[in-house]
Amino acid sequence: MASRVDHTALFAATPSPYLVLGPDLVIVDVNRAYLAATGRTREDLLGRHIFTAFPDNPADPDADGVRNLGGSLRRVLATGRPDTMALQKYDIPVMGRPGVFEERWWSPVNTPVLGPAGQVTYIIHRVEDVTAFVKEYRVTHPDSVQPGERPQETQALEAELYARARELQRLNEELRQAHTREREVAFILQEAMLHVPDLAHHRDIAVRYLPATGSLNVCGDWYDVADIPPDRFAVAVGDVIGHGLEAAAVMGMLRSALSAAIRALERPAQALEVLGLYARCVEGALGTTAVKAVVDMRSRLITYSSAGHLPPMLIHPDGSCELLDQATDPPLGVRPYHVPRPQASLAYKPGDTLVLYTDGLIERRDQDIDVGLNQLAHVLGEFNHLGTEQLADTVLARLGVASGGLDDVALIVVRL
Repeated sequence: MASRVDHTALFAATPSPYLVLGPDLVIVDVNRAYLAATGRTREDLLGRHIFTAFPDNPADPDADGVRNLGGSLRRVLATGRPDTMALQKYDIPVMGRPGVFEERWWSPVNTPVLGPAGQVTYIIHRVEDVTAFVKEYRVTHPDSVQPGERPQETQALEAELYARARELQRLNEELRQAHTREREVAFILQEAMLHVPDLAHHRDIAVRYLPATGSLNVCGDWYDVADIPPDRFAVAVGDVIGHGLEAAAVMGMLRSALSAAIRALERPAQALEVLGLYARCVEGALGTTAVKAVVDMRSRLITYSSAGHLPPMLIHPDGSCELLDQATDPPLGVRPYHVPRPQASLAYKPGDTLVLYTDGLIERRDQDIDVGLNQLAHVLGEFNHLGTEQLADTVLARLGVASGGLDDVALIVVRL
């Protein structure tokens, strides 16, 4: 079932200033951007007639904001169609200083909301504050401002504003196209870096890779699956410090090195020892965490070693959980000299589920990491009956990172 959209929250967060009027032109709602633009609070505006809240400036004999806005609103009520106003000078009262008005220029649009019978039930009054632009224009075009020629000034401002808007639109389109190309390149890079040929041999292994929200499609987290003939395979996840292309480049080198090492050495601890030595000569690799586990399908044994990484979880069919935390050592390259890394083994039974993950899945700035570990264990135990693909998606959704989070996420779910 599709989730319901919270339109109230969307309206409140909309960056453009919005005011909602009833057919009697009484203010019924306002968003945060409008309050910020006018210096008002909701209590100042809700339930008040718009022209009571915003009267003409009595000190300006040429003030026509009430007349022009009123005409536009009446047209909307009469026709049921949107009305876009010309550039409008409409001064607003300064809060806390009775009788004092501040010069403001606006670009308004009034849009009707129609009821079932086609009647106007609300009017959405959207404005953009262009005061700063108008004042800049006056400074840069002093000859265009002549006494008694305000219409010409307004027309010139509108023409300049339109030209600026078209130029901004063009630049934004170029930026969007460049961003699209950049993301396409990043996606191709991600596919190349995380290509796992051996994954096709394992129908009961699901992997997920989610860069941090707002970042490119590449990051410093990784996963890997490697077959070790005749009857073993290795899984790993790792996390390079940092984000973006630089972290991704380091990730690619470390991931490849670890994948090669486990194929040659077959023991997780030895593979991480080799990776630690290699990390010392790779700029940006120090402090990387990683965990490697080898599954022996004949003896039904999981052998693992961790370089400062969060412990994998083994979930049993009854929902109980075991942490693989008996072979943990510092992250790569933090020791000044080489020390053999620890290794531990744990027996498993058919139907158990092995889960490896990076910290972006469970770490939150406002809670202890143990809370995240317990949440993950609870979700895995509750939904362990699902297939690996469904279980991976459920974990991401229940932990609130299905669409990405503040940090990168890599996840492997293995049904043993």
